[in-house]
Amino acid sequence: MQAAPIRATAIPSFAGALRAIESLLLGGGQRTARQNAWTSVLEDRRRAKDRVEAQRVLDAAAPHA
Repeated sequence: MQAAPIRATAIPSFAGALRAIESLLLGGGQRTARQNAWTSVLEDRRRAKDRVEAQRVLDAAAPHA
C-alpha cells in the first residue's frame, strides 16, 4: 500500500494575510496613501537617528570647559 502524496502548501505569513485583507477592503488610493504614510514614518525615524548621531559627534568634538 502506498502512502498518499504529500502536498506542500505555503502558510501565508501574518503580514501577507493582512495585506490580502487590506487589498480586499481598501481601494487602491487608500492603500497607496497608507504605504506613503509608512514610508514617511520610516524616513522620519532615519532622520531622527541621524540627528542623534550628529549630536553625539558634536558633543564628542566640543572642548570640555
